[in-house]
Amino acid sequence: MGTVHAKVPEDTARNVGDFAKKTGLADSTKENQAKEIDLEKVKARVDRVNVDGLGRTKNDIVEDCIKDLFKAKDFQEVLLKAHKARVKLDELGCFKNIGVYIDTNKAANATADGLEVTFDVKEHKRVTGGVSTHVGNNEGTLTVSMKAPNLCGRGERVQIDYSHGSKKTSNFNLSFLKPFRGTHRPILTTSIFNSNSEWPNSGYKLLERGILLDLGLYSSPLLKHNFQWEASLRDLTTLTRAASFSVREQCGASMKSSLKHILGVDLRDDLIFPSAGSLVQLTSELAGLGGDVGFLKNEVLFQDNYSLFGDVVLQACFTAGYLSRLSNDKRITIADNCYLGGPLSVRGFETRGIGPHSDGDALGSSAYWAAGLHIFTPLPFRPGQGTFGDLFRTHLFVNTGNVGDFNLEQISKGDLIEILKTNVRMSYGIGVALRLGNMARLEVNYCFPYKFDKGDQTHPGIQFGIGVQFL
Repeated sequence: MGTVHAKVPEDTARNVGDFAKKTGLADSTKENQAKEIDLEKVKARVDRVNVDGLGRTKNDIVEDCIKDLFKAKDFQEVLLKAHKARVKLDELGCFKNIGVYIDTNKAANATADGLEVTFDVKEHKRVTGGVSTHVGNNEGTLTVSMKAPNLCGRGERVQIDYSHGSKKTSNFNLSFLKPFRGTHRPILTTSIFNSNSEWPNSGYKLLERGILLDLGLYSSPLLKHNFQWEASLRDLTTLTRAASFSVREQCGASMKSSLKHILGVDLRDDLIFPSAGSLVQLTSELAGLGGDVGFLKNEVLFQDNYSLFGDVVLQACFTAGYLSRLSNDKRITIADNCYLGGPLSVRGFETRGIGPHSDGDALGSSAYWAAGLHIFTPLPFRPGQGTFGDLFRTHLFVNTGNVGDFNLEQISKGDLIEILKTNVRMSYGIGVALRLGNMARLEVNYCFPYKFDKGDQTHPGIQFGIGVQFL
């Protein structure tokens, strides 16, 4: 949102030349002679910063976002710090458009290498809303939202959302968000939610009502933390009369109170079709600080991308999770277990199709691991190159993984490796992936389940997947 511009005076050709000489971006070389410029060697400093378009937004929260600009010592630093300042202003949620313009300082007492940076902002209306559609987790969702941004002039926001999914899921969420000043860019979010979801592969539906507190901050420019506390009342019921006894015996009301920490580092150059960079996400959840549900759940997700040659990209993925009981006084329900299989994880299997089943219902387990190796290439013969054809990729993949009840405290390292190698599932296939804007992608794959267990639910042939995060 917004663009960084280096603005040159346009009065006359002499002014253009003066600007180039003043900033060191050109010298008196021969006409038409090309010269490579090292921006780190171009001395520059920011003398003035202007912010045009402020109305309700308070000065102190804006000053905190742009103050690092005055520390720049060369032209490259000015560009980088101007971009970072724009990102910080965008994170406040006060503005719907932010433009950045860099010009020479025209003041009478200006220094030879002095610059003037102008941020042209446009604030959100006091109340906004709309209807939108989203895709994710192999489901389409219609969302109606209304929000009141920048309530008190420092980025505070109240937002109401209601969504209804194609798989009969529905969610209501009322939240208040407050950004704070500081190097770590902390943001506090409080939410009241009501969530209703159905899981036909496991034969149950779940109604959750509760509150959520989330504190997000950056311990470094790229390392993000989310500290969450959630308290919810849950009602688990059977989806149909044909639900298995293993599902029926877990039905009923429960109360969950949990602390969660999410640590993420995303160095990818693109969210949908990255060609380079890595993603690491670690999630730890401790439930049992109140209520009758208690467990410790740790999950890890890793993705790395390599550009082999041209537009051919090799992608490697790995994910794993482990769920352990805290005490016999606390329960773990089928909604808390680990699951594997489906178009977003191990392809070639039904959703939650890997692991223990009872009368066709997936029960889940205490641990899982899965890995994937992918090759993404442009379509053969490059139809529509430079236009619509660039939204598509040819996709070749191999997926493998396992899910089961592993007790890490009672087995040695050697036994663990042997258990992880036992009953490994594997599939491979080929397909086409389509970018859906910058929010999701659609995969149509022809899958070949290669190794599977007797109780697994496989899905050979064509399989559709739509979502944001794939294995």
